[in-house]
Amino acid sequence: MRGKTVLVVGGGSIAGRRVPRLLEAGALINLVAPEATTTLSDLAASGEIHWSAREWQPGDGADAWFVLAATDDPAVNAAVAVEAEAARTWCVRSDDAEASDAWTLAQTEFDGVTVGVSASGDPGRAAAIRDSIGAALRSGELAAPRTRGRGRGAGVALVGAGPGEADLITLRGLELLRQAEVVVSDRLAPQELLDQLADDVEIVDAAKLPYGRHTTQEQINAVMVERALEGKFVVRLKGGDGFVFGRGAEELDACLEAGVPVEVVPGLSSSIAGPAAAGIPVTERGVVHDFTVATGHVPPGPQSKVNWAALGAGNGTIVLLMAVKNRAAIAAALLEGGRDAATPVRIVENATTKNQTVRPCTLASLGETEANHPAVIVIGAVAGRGREL
Repeated sequence: MRGKTVLVVGGGSIAGRRVPRLLEAGALINLVAPEATTTLSDLAASGEIHWSAREWQPGDGADAWFVLAATDDPAVNAAVAVEAEAARTWCVRSDDAEASDAWTLAQTEFDGVTVGVSASGDPGRAAAIRDSIGAALRSGELAAPRTRGRGRGAGVALVGAGPGEADLITLRGLELLRQAEVVVSDRLAPQELLDQLADDVEIVDAAKLPYGRHTTQEQINAVMVERALEGKFVVRLKGGDGFVFGRGAEELDACLEAGVPVEVVPGLSSSIAGPAAAGIPVTERGVVHDFTVATGHVPPGPQSKVNWAALGAGNGTIVLLMAVKNRAAIAAALLEGGRDAATPVRIVENATTKNQTVRPCTLASLGETEANHPAVIVIGAVAGRGREL
């Protein structure tokens, strides 16, 4: 699909699962839907996909090599499929496998190997076989498919998915994700993981866009508890580690207060993994013996609980998360506290992914240096070592 146009009709959860995989394959996505999930609209805002915010119209697939009909209206899906058939373009209907002239394979990847499974239109069976093959690739032995959801009982798992790349989730996190009946997912969680789930898994989009529209923490807590009390197994999937500026403690408390069984699966925090992916150690023998991780979503001032003066007076590494918007104010506070204006800085964007970008600057120029979400900002001598991976 690399470089080829794909028409996706419908902006719901099915499209939300398929689009990241198509993007990973290099496809050019044209999304046609009056409304879209937060994740899809964010991809459109960043220019990764083109979104026509309207109903499907005849002719929309004229340039497409592949079409995904994923609306909640069977009549629209049928019309899309008929036009694709007339144009001799492969079309997958998400609502009716029998009426579809192509099926989406259940895919898994490991160490450069991609495996696709088709099970004659039975997505649940295909996903189960895919999971078994994936486990065998990772462990070196074949295993029977695990029972999802009710086989393990109702409850909630708070799973940290790692810093960005899908294969950095822990094996325990991946195992629980594959058993989930409901997944409450953040924008920063690897979206490719969702495409590995069976189509009957409920996906709740709890994306929180920086300084944009978002789902409140109270709503997230409520949906987790409600689904678990309905007898379902829920996975709360979020990027990095949920207990590092991820409000994981609030979610844990909500489950405990409601009497819902809960398990915590730590994830690889972007505060350490992000710098490491760019060749930056947060500590280094003979250079620096301490580091501090701070959130920058609140600027220095009365509302911030960070002692910026103390950080400015120290010489340890400073790792900033959620600090893109307030980076100029933070730099000014650190300079006022005593940090040298020439202190090296590295801004690591989209850490561990194919879109990873590293921008070097100094503390004095941090405020005027380009930076985009999501980013980890590293300040200190270790940021000036100049390693290139």
